[in-house]
Amino acid sequence: MLSIFPSSLNRPAAIAVAAIATLAAPAAFAVEPFALADIRVEGLQRTDPGTVFAALPFRVGDTYTDDKGAAALRALFATGLFKDVRIEIDGKVAIVVVEERPVIQSVNFAGLKEFDKDTLIKSLKDAGIGEGLPFDRALVERAEQEIKRQYLSRSLYGAEVVTTISPAERNRVNVTFTMTEGDAAKIKDIRIVGTKAFSESTLTGLMDLTVGGWLTWYTKNDRYSRAKLNADLETIRSYYLNRGYLEFEIESAQVTISPDKQDISITITVKEGQPYTVTSVKLQGEYLGKDDEFKELVSIKPGEPYRAAAVAETTKAMAERFGVYGYAFARIDARPEIDRATGQVGLTLAADPQRRVYVRRIDVAGNTRTRDEVVRREFRQLESSWYDGGKIKLSRDRVERLGYFKEVNVDTNEVASAPDQVDLAVNVVERPTGNLLFGVSFSSADRLALNASIRQDNVFGSGNYLGFEVNTSKSQRSLVFSTVDPYFTVDGISRSLDVFYRTTRPFNSLGDEYQISNPGATVRFGVPFTEFDTVFFGIGLEQTNIGTTAGIPNSYFDYRFRYGPRSTSVPLTLGWARDSRDSVVTPTAGKFQRVNLEWSVAGDVRYLRSNLQWQQYIPFWNNKMSLGLNAELGYGKGLGGRPFPVFKNFYGGGLGSVRVFEQNSLGVIDPTGAYVGGASKLNVNAELYFPVPGTGNDKSLRIFAFADAGNVWREGERLDAGSLRASAGVGLSWISPVGPLKLSYGTPVRSKPTDRIQRFQFQIGTAF
Repeated sequence: MLSIFPSSLNRPAAIAVAAIATLAAPAAFAVEPFALADIRVEGLQRTDPGTVFAALPFRVGDTYTDDKGAAALRALFATGLFKDVRIEIDGKVAIVVVEERPVIQSVNFAGLKEFDKDTLIKSLKDAGIGEGLPFDRALVERAEQEIKRQYLSRSLYGAEVVTTISPAERNRVNVTFTMTEGDAAKIKDIRIVGTKAFSESTLTGLMDLTVGGWLTWYTKNDRYSRAKLNADLETIRSYYLNRGYLEFEIESAQVTISPDKQDISITITVKEGQPYTVTSVKLQGEYLGKDDEFKELVSIKPGEPYRAAAVAETTKAMAERFGVYGYAFARIDARPEIDRATGQVGLTLAADPQRRVYVRRIDVAGNTRTRDEVVRREFRQLESSWYDGGKIKLSRDRVERLGYFKEVNVDTNEVASAPDQVDLAVNVVERPTGNLLFGVSFSSADRLALNASIRQDNVFGSGNYLGFEVNTSKSQRSLVFSTVDPYFTVDGISRSLDVFYRTTRPFNSLGDEYQISNPGATVRFGVPFTEFDTVFFGIGLEQTNIGTTAGIPNSYFDYRFRYGPRSTSVPLTLGWARDSRDSVVTPTAGKFQRVNLEWSVAGDVRYLRSNLQWQQYIPFWNNKMSLGLNAELGYGKGLGGRPFPVFKNFYGGGLGSVRVFEQNSLGVIDPTGAYVGGASKLNVNAELYFPVPGTGNDKSLRIFAFADAGNVWREGERLDAGSLRASAGVGLSWISPVGPLKLSYGTPVRSKPTDRIQRFQFQIGTAF
């Protein structure tokens, strides 16, 4: 029996030795070519024999040679499944003897505090270290180095990683990584050398990295990070370039660490140069005969300091304008002509539109739940049409406004075989669209009041809305089923259907129980007239039953006495809405306007009820902060000789109205002490949003300051500014992975002694 076998080495060495051993073996061990009568495999425990046979370069009946034997050894070692392999020849039978590598039974961590265990397990598995995978010492050593690198990125320079391999039964091993993390190194000192125009404190104040402070335990900005330092250097560079220092340079950025690896010092050396003033801005190149149109896009003017941000803004705007005309790859070069003697610079904007292209295909990726058609029907850029940058931006904004995705990106890719064609890649990241929402409030009257709703904004990925709302407060209870099909027709006409049953028990000082029930249903259609404007119309059927139990508020008792305990109405609705907000979930820019009219044309009750709302979001401070303004006006009037029905009154106070005042407590107070709302209302709200320190531009977690004002008035009563209630306070808004959370705490600014105050209010939600 002859054998060809290498030593038990790591995989690359074993493959090499297998080849050398076979090729350079003495003539005494050479095998004369022969026809294989059989092939046997020995030593397998877990591996399927088919895996071995598939790697062999010969089959039964083939001629076996030394070259084929060496190739077989290389192929088997390349699978990574075997620690040792040899081929023995017994007559005309080839016996493949293998020794399998151990399989990793478990991966464990000891002393791990800085990282999430599940995240680390996933990253190691991607690198080949995980449960059920073959054990490879070389991969484990690389994993140690990668873990150490991760610790270094978090300023844990003294971290050590020791790997322990524990044998287990059935040729398995347990891998344990033991971490000694130590303390994170903190930034002790940041120096900027060479500054003359601006103070060192001004420049260090621009940086995210900082020395220890009262909030750095949370932000961790006193931990050194190379990525953060590079970002800070770019911030400093931008600061100078936007103030005329065209030739500003950062000569060096030195980072030193103390011998005990606990303190870090950063020294940045800069060369400011001199400031420059723009003397002229010229257009050069091909501007499609629309020079005047492109000149309007120039945001830097002669006589101003040279500002790199303004130049970048101008070239971007010009590139986008070329895109509107189908030139997706237009190039605009800003060429400054510097005169160092006078400190002046002339700017030339050279344009090369290159070629006009059309869109061959639009691909949608990342929508693991939402159907492709839900995204595609929002696109105004069509396949096989000329590329239009304006339509592409509008399409991206429309997909963003759906509220189904955390991120929406549209990339333009050239088609290699066709220079006049491009493909659009729409990449989205899904967000949870189902919510189980709870609203909780406390008061001496209602005690614990709960508002709950279960809804799915994107049911089964179809883009349809399905909701079920329950309100269990003492004063108002409701059961509402709602569904909305935003594309009831292919032209984008929407249909919404609401079926509801509401009961009302306005608070009164008598404490007696009574009930006002309101069952009904409405259907409404929305017709899009422009990209931002939609007109709504619909019809409903409602019934109102005023109970006879003692303690009913006087206003309800009077209405019941005059017109009976049961009233029916058939309201027609007509509305208009314009929405140009950049996001439905976390808007920071744009407007939302809405007008809704409700006119009861049949039944026992005749009335006209109108509601107007206006919202404006204004970003500033490099889009890190935003100001949200909201105004809402409601007005109702009775028709046919009857007063405005009391059960159609507007309410004010609480979340969504004037915070700090108890929910629905503003307006007319019945002699019984009940809050019965009024025929007209006014709300004015302002919210100033800014990011939580250390979260960067993350808009899912924001702090806000608010100021609210408003009230409710009875029919015929003049809206009096002197009777407005007002409040102010602060809050926290978080679009968390498991649902929305909003908290507010405030104080009344204008109030009456009889007002019911509720300083703390919040909403919580859980996604599914």
